[in-house]
Amino acid sequence: MVPLPLQFDVDALVGTLVDFLLALLLFTVGFVGVLLIGKLLVLPSIQRALGSKEFDDAVKSLGTSVTNAVIWVAAVAIGFTIAGYGAFLSAFAVFGGAIALAVGFAAQDLLGNFVAGIFILKDKPFEVGDWIEWDGNSGRVEDIDLRVSRIRTFDNERITVPNGDLANNAVTNPVAYETLRQKFVFGIGYDDDIARATDIIVERAEAHEAILEDPGPSVRLVDLGDSDVGLQARWWIEDPDRGDFVKVRSEYVTDVKEAFDEAGIDIPYVHRQLTGSVEVIESVADE
Repeated sequence: MVPLPLQFDVDALVGTLVDFLLALLLFTVGFVGVLLIGKLLVLPSIQRALGSKEFDDAVKSLGTSVTNAVIWVAAVAIGFTIAGYGAFLSAFAVFGGAIALAVGFAAQDLLGNFVAGIFILKDKPFEVGDWIEWDGNSGRVEDIDLRVSRIRTFDNERITVPNGDLANNAVTNPVAYETLRQKFVFGIGYDDDIARATDIIVERAEAHEAILEDPGPSVRLVDLGDSDVGLQARWWIEDPDRGDFVKVRSEYVTDVKEAFDEAGIDIPYVHRQLTGSVEVIESVADE
């Protein structure tokens, strides 16, 4: 028996092909339409808005990238919807949402540092080049990324700090303003003249070229210790930098110490003296 040749339903095949081409056309129209609207209208509007707020370049770049991603996803979604594949898109959205939730739980620290980096770049608690102190550490900011900040310590070491640590803890920025006040406590003896010591402290500050005249230096009695009277000197420097701060502090304290020595003003130190007698018992070994 001779087998019959396969018979094709030409009308059904043509109908399927027409439906596919129509769906492809509708998808293309929706996809291209949304993409053009996003690229020509939405993206420039977002870029202008970010520019008007004077955000950091990293934030502007991030905003542009996120907007681009949203435009592409919206174009694909609307294209599928117009083409009649809404059910498929809904299933894919549920699946994608589950994956995003799982990834979010696994990378919550990473995402937290990422968000913290955005707020650091936006709020500007410190900038590249600033000298900052945090959690017992200090150094100069070399780079602020979206996930970490890189700090160069004054021992010439690099610390890579997660932005979450800097955003969630107190950070001291001594160079945030144009001037900086410094303090140092000089201890003098109880028998020394407080007024004379105060005059010397102020005079040495006024004689130093890096210490400002306005606001002027001042002295406060802050402590009556076991062996000394504490006089706290307060002075201001301009355009604070850690190198200048350390240099000025060292020179000024040295000047005051030398002036105290010339004036016979003692800088006592804690010492203890044992009094009384010690009884020594000698023992004679048996012969």
